[in-house]
Amino acid sequence: MPTYEYQCIGCGHRFEEFQSMTAAPLTECPECSGKTERLISGGAGFVFKGAGFYQTDYRSKAYNEAASKDKPAATENKTDSNKTDSKPKTENKSDSK
Repeated sequence: MPTYEYQCIGCGHRFEEFQSMTAAPLTECPECSGKTERLISGGAGFVFKGAGFYQTDYRSKAYNEAASKDKPAATENKTDSNKTDSKPKTENKSDSK
């Protein structure tokens, strides 16, 4: 349940009230019984600290299994057309004399 901030229009008294989101806004000041208005506040923020706060870290097992089925299978037998000969060429020493 959120905390709402109110201000009295008559006396200017500011106060906070912890109430349900579906509850009606308060209309009466606790100090002078005057009319109040609910203020717009920035709310409380939160900060993720540390590792492990990625969207994919907490996926269900069923989701991870379905995602792995969608990925294309890795091919282990690649063609040798892009390979170069790794053996060094040797010269015939008898030709150099």
